[in-house]
Amino acid sequence: MLRVGGRSVAWVPPLLLLTAITVADYNTTGEFRIISWIVLVPGIAAALCGVWATAVFAVLAVAAYVTVDNAWPHQFQTGLPDFILVTVGGVLATLACAVRVRDERRALHMRDVTDTVRRTVLRPLPPGWGGLEHAGVYLTADTQARVGGDFYDIQPGPHGTRVLVGDVQGKGLGAVETAAVLLGTFREAGYHEPDLKVVAERLEIRMGRHRDYVRALGRDDGDRFATAVLLGFPADRTDVVDAVVFGHEPPLAVGPDGVRLLPAGTGLPLGYRDLAPGPPRVRRLPLAAGETLLLVTDGVTEARDGDGRFYRLRDDVTRAVAADPRVVAPAPLVAVVRDGTLRHSGGLLADDTTAFAVRRTRPDRGEGREGGRSVS
Repeated sequence: MLRVGGRSVAWVPPLLLLTAITVADYNTTGEFRIISWIVLVPGIAAALCGVWATAVFAVLAVAAYVTVDNAWPHQFQTGLPDFILVTVGGVLATLACAVRVRDERRALHMRDVTDTVRRTVLRPLPPGWGGLEHAGVYLTADTQARVGGDFYDIQPGPHGTRVLVGDVQGKGLGAVETAAVLLGTFREAGYHEPDLKVVAERLEIRMGRHRDYVRALGRDDGDRFATAVLLGFPADRTDVVDAVVFGHEPPLAVGPDGVRLLPAGTGLPLGYRDLAPGPPRVRRLPLAAGETLLLVTDGVTEARDGDGRFYRLRDDVTRAVAADPRVVAPAPLVAVVRDGTLRHSGGLLADDTTAFAVRRTRPDRGEGREGGRSVS
C-alpha cells in the first residue's frame, strides 16, 4: 500500500516520526522531555519496512537520542535508563520485523501453493473454448482459503463440447481432492466417449471408487457426495443441448425474450448410485440461438439476507435482462449473479459460491460446421 510510482515509501512514516520527536524535544522545556518516545520509531519501522531498514532506524533512534539528550544540561538529561529503553526497543523491533517478514514469506508461499491447486481444479479456459463463449465467477466462503469444493470445466472433443459444473459436499482439502478427481474423469471421458450417458456413468463410477479409497484410508469423509450438472453440446446440432442433472440446481436459459428454467429433470447426487441403480437419464432440450445457459451452485440459491430470506436468482436475472438485454452475454450475466448474491447476503457467504455461464459462439461468415469444432 505504501508505494508511489511503483516504489516503496514505507520508510517515510518512521523517518517523519523520528524527525518530529527529535525537533519537538529539542524545542521543549527541560521539565517536559519526550526524546524517550523515539523508541516508537523502530517499532513503526518493524511494521512497515524490511529487516535492514528497521535495523537502520533502530541505530538512528539511538544516535538521535544520544545527540539530543547530551545537548541538554546535565540536570535535564534523561540519562542511562532511557538510553537502555531505546536500545533494547530497537533490538526487539528488529527481531519482531524478522519474524514478520518470515511469516509474510511463508504466507506468500502458501498462497502460491493454493493458487496452483486452484488452477489445477479450475483451470483457465481460453476464450471461445470448444465453440462456447463462457464466463465464471468463483467465491469461497473462507476468503483465506481461495479454493473449495465448487468446480466447473469445458471439454471439447470429437463428439461435441461437454460442460460440467458441480459442488462437492463439505469443505476443506477433502472437497478439493474430490473435485479434482471428478474433473480428471470428466476431461478424459468428455473427450473420448461419444454418448453423454457414458460420460455420466463414468463420473458416478469414479465417485464410488474415490469413496472406497477414502474409506480404506480410514478417513471420516468417506460418505462425501457431489451434486453436478453435465451438459453436452452436440457437434451436429446447434439448436439443442443434452443435460444430466445429479441432484443439482437445473440450468437457467437466459435470452433476450426472458429467463426460463430448463426442464432437465433431477437425479441423485454423484455417490448415491446404490439408491437408484440404472443409467442416468439424459434429456435433450431445445436451445434458442443466442440463449445463455446459467449454472450456479447452492452458494447462490441458498444465500440469505438478514431476515433469513433466500436469494431469488431467477427474479433478479429477469429484472436485469429487462433493464439491459446485453446482460444475456456470459460475462455480464455472471457479474449480475455475483453482485446480487453479495448484495443479498450482505457480503457474508455461508458457502462457496459459483456462477458459470456458457453459450454457443456465433460462427464466422463462411465457416462451416466442421470449422467451428474445437478439439483438445
